[in-house]
Amino acid sequence: MQIFDTLGIDMGYVLIGVSGFTIVLFILVIILMAKLGNVNKRYKKFMVGADGKSLENQFITRFAEVDELKLESKKIKNKINKISENLILTYQKVGIVKYDAFKEMGGKLSFALAMLNDNNDGFILNSMHSSREGCYTYVKEVIKGEAFVVLAEEERLALEEAKRTRDFMS
Repeated sequence: MQIFDTLGIDMGYVLIGVSGFTIVLFILVIILMAKLGNVNKRYKKFMVGADGKSLENQFITRFAEVDELKLESKKIKNKINKISENLILTYQKVGIVKYDAFKEMGGKLSFALAMLNDNNDGFILNSMHSSREGCYTYVKEVIKGEAFVVLAEEERLALEEAKRTRDFMS
């Protein structure tokens, strides 16, 4: 007490300060006890019907399942990559033009079919139908979207239609 008197501090203020500090600490203790109770409830719910050994087995099982899923995912990615590589070479762009080759009464039984891969390489198949003379079929090679032989109008239209076709890998 003499220390407070020599410092010029009133004992009433010290008592009020210590009381306020005690109340704040008491409130913090209550809050911490409530949080601890919630943690205990969650812990008990997690541990219901389980001992340390069974939990360890559950963790081991789950980690094994995760490892298996990772392996399956890697296999699927490899398969998708192989499919993507193969799709570049497959004919996926198609253009077809039907026409009447000899202006006969038979209708539009002739056709020009262009089939291209992702690099616009492929062929044009032209089938010309005549009711008197039968059917004639021609194949013309296409490299990088260009044919190096003269194309009929219908073949050119089929090629342009195929080149405009949007491939599904884009």
